[in-house]
Amino acid sequence: MTGLSEGRRRGRIGLALSAAAVLVAACGGGGGGGGGDAPAAPAGDPVVAQKCSPNNPFRGDAEGPTTAGSLADEKRWLRSYFDQAYLWYAEVPAVDASAAAYSVDTGAGYYRSIDNYFEALKTPALVAGTTRRKDPFSFTYPTALWNQLAQNGVSAGYGIEWSHVTANPTWSGLAIAYVEPGSPAASLGLRRGDRLVSVDGVPAEGAPYETLLRPLFPSVLGEAHSFVFRRSASTLPPASLTSAAITKTPVPLSRTFNVGGRTVGYLVFNDHIATAEAPLAAAIDGFRAAGATELVLDLRYNGGGYLYLASQLAYMIAGATPTAGKLFERLQYNDKRSAESNAPGSSLGFFNVSCNLNANLACTTQNPLPSLGFSRVTVLASGSTCSASESIVNGLRGIDIDVRLVGSATCGKPYGFTARDNCGVSYFPIEFQGVNQKGQGDYAGGFAPSCTVADDLDHPLGDPAEGQLATALALIDTGACPVGSGKPANPIAKAGRPEPLLARHVTRESRIDLPSVRPGPAR
Repeated sequence: MTGLSEGRRRGRIGLALSAAAVLVAACGGGGGGGGGDAPAAPAGDPVVAQKCSPNNPFRGDAEGPTTAGSLADEKRWLRSYFDQAYLWYAEVPAVDASAAAYSVDTGAGYYRSIDNYFEALKTPALVAGTTRRKDPFSFTYPTALWNQLAQNGVSAGYGIEWSHVTANPTWSGLAIAYVEPGSPAASLGLRRGDRLVSVDGVPAEGAPYETLLRPLFPSVLGEAHSFVFRRSASTLPPASLTSAAITKTPVPLSRTFNVGGRTVGYLVFNDHIATAEAPLAAAIDGFRAAGATELVLDLRYNGGGYLYLASQLAYMIAGATPTAGKLFERLQYNDKRSAESNAPGSSLGFFNVSCNLNANLACTTQNPLPSLGFSRVTVLASGSTCSASESIVNGLRGIDIDVRLVGSATCGKPYGFTARDNCGVSYFPIEFQGVNQKGQGDYAGGFAPSCTVADDLDHPLGDPAEGQLATALALIDTGACPVGSGKPANPIAKAGRPEPLLARHVTRESRIDLPSVRPGPAR
């Protein structure tokens, strides 16, 4: 198996978790089947949360007191959660929860079992008019690792963001999209555009999926592997990389350009994680001080994260007047939760103050955010622009801000979750669809670009000669797409996305609603 299906490369790639050598990912979890459902709780034994198997290696990280239970108890709770919260609960297939794929309760088998069962409960339906699954997005993740990633941007790795450079991705089609500053990869001089040749002597060309999964996506610190890369026509000497705790830099670059006498701000925003708030505000403040009148927002690698950050950035772009009293996004839940859909708390305004999220997921200081007051923004996008990043586009369009996309169609995820921990594992089934001030939210096929242009790995990000940035600057200068870039007539791309994608886990393609941080309409 050398080809990577869309479901696998979106939903499973790179989830190699360590807990007694847990390796989760392989070929995408279990499918629905069997002639039954979750086993019913015995009489007088209600379905309760935090009733944990003694073999669950994550139960010590549970976000609440636990009691002794079994894997069957955890599966009963999970099915109950799906039945109540999942947006498409009516489409959950019949699944025999006692099947072997969901019932190994020893060592690494525990996590495989609970994750396989979760995967089996997801709707098998397809996006209308495509061959894409409606839900390649829901996922599970150990709670402690999730909190570390979402709040602090820390995970094990080399500091490489991998990109598939072919439409039908295999390991031989991997290249470096960008390198995290200060990472092991940066210290060896690896850079954007370097193509993978081999790992530990195994050629990437034709390598089985499972063979290179672990070395490409290490889950523990101190794991060493030998890589060979090709740069242009030259093969680089072997590079030994050892995995380390990588702190993501969510806002790695901001600068300005002079375009036809106008100052244009350029901002790279890669992750909606809590540590992004301060550098986003600083960049916007810098653009304002520089007299910028246009903005190029580079979201091509941003798969989303916390929704409140999307709301904050949208406010900082548009400013106070067009956002006053307006909705950034309304959360629409399933029909069992209509009261929540109609409650004031489901309507998120444009967040016009800081939050400074703490470890308890609460805002600590709320100071006014800077804003540009722009009526137009140019967004660099790709098939890896997903979820909370798409909500920036949709939320701004809902208040008539002109959002022009340059690149390729976005991922198509108008959905989100409100994570729930049980026994140290966090579950992220899709719970809501987001719509803007105008009630618009039907973009499961992705937003199509105004100007179509491929990602240019031959130039650094921020180089005015880089393909997508050069196209955006030309569009700002002339008002038209440059010769050689297409301009689709349909603003929603329903036909699927053949363009390359980042090789990353679905944790990086999320729209996370924090009930503790729900901004009301800006005033």
